[in-house]
Amino acid sequence: MKKFLIYIIVLAISVYGFLTCTMNSITKASEYNTAVIGHVITQKISGQPVDTSKLMEQELQRAAHLFAIDSINILQKYLPSILDKMAAELRLEADKSYKCSLLKDTKIQDDCK
Repeated sequence: MKKFLIYIIVLAISVYGFLTCTMNSITKASEYNTAVIGHVITQKISGQPVDTSKLMEQELQRAAHLFAIDSINILQKYLPSILDKMAAELRLEADKSYKCSLLKDTKIQDDCK
């Protein structure tokens, strides 16, 4: 019973944290979208033209910026693993070339061709 209560408490805290983070990001995106849409509507009502190509250009730049930020965060998170794997592969290659140099003049040709 005690484990079940602990499980429920941990689950509730996790759900609360997830929902809080999600709502914060949705609120920020929603505020930006509301501001852009409000500006376009205001321009249309006042009779001023809206440069849709410029608006699309700005939105694409914003999307590219957000993609770059997300990519940097992903790289920051996984870079240690990537570097560890690269270092391991380089060590294996160095070991293989050293082994082949040692076996060069022998009848043993293992995988050194």
